Amino acid sequence: MKFTKMHGIGNDYVYINCFEEKVEKPEELVKFVSDRHFGIGSDGLVLILPSTRADFRMRMFNPDGSEAQMCGNAIRCVGKYVYDNNMTNKKTVSIETLAGIKVLELITGSDGKVAMVKVDMGEPILKAHSIPVDSELELFVNQPLQVLGSEYRVTCVSMGNPHAVIYVDNVSAFPVDKVGPEIEKHPLFPERINAEFVEVINSKRLKMRVWERGTGETMACGTGACAVLVASSITGVSERKAIVELLGGNLDIEWNESNNHVYMTGPATLVFTGELYI
Repeated sequence: MKFTKMHGIGNDYVYINCFEEKVEKPEELVKFVSDRHFGIGSDGLVLILPSTRADFRMRMFNPDGSEAQMCGNAIRCVGKYVYDNNMTNKKTVSIETLAGIKVLELITGSDGKVAMVKVDMGEPILKAHSIPVDSELELFVNQPLQVLGSEYRVTCVSMGNPHAVIYVDNVSAFPVDKVGPEIEKHPLFPERINAEFVEVINSKRLKMRVWERGTGETMACGTGACAVLVASSITGVSERKAIVELLGGNLDIEWNESNNHVYMTGPATLVFTGELYI
């Protein structure tokens, strides 16, 4: 089975072209390919499939076998894969996901390969019951949450998958590995949640780390960066367009006021291709 390893600012996945390969049990395969000692090593598995509703369809699986609705860094790499491998000659492509159809603008470099991708991530979901958050509040903005004996102020946003955004003074020193899993599995979040820890540099620059449900801390999270920008705009700590710094690199995020859509622009990078013997 042929595969491709790609990453979006350090958020790395194993990609399989299901136009050519057949994957019968992806929830099992992901556990093997994600293992950084006995497998390939990745933050998960992405399948590139035909779609009856869009140009292509993607499915994304976390290392614990759970399927995620959407991944912003992975979808950029899907765009790069289908263009660079001559599966399309269009520079605007639509990708079907469990979070709906996303439209990608592919930006090529001097070598003719895709270097950057701008993704229309759609409208953020702010109503608590739709995120979902087990709360009677209509919006869960700047609300207190007790974790490990400390109180944190949390703002929740869904970008097709749920995010809890928390502001801290020094994100580099923050114990993400201890607080992250407690927030992920907090009873307030019935489907678990991704936790973003954010340091505000200024109104146009935000620095974040992320604990992803089913994965742990990763180098980057595209939907998380979008959720951070939306939460920061709502709470008044940033403008509607800002650079979000992640461990693996930066993303340009904009929450467009005219159509309420969030746009994410960032790189997509090929690491290597190979063949699995299952």
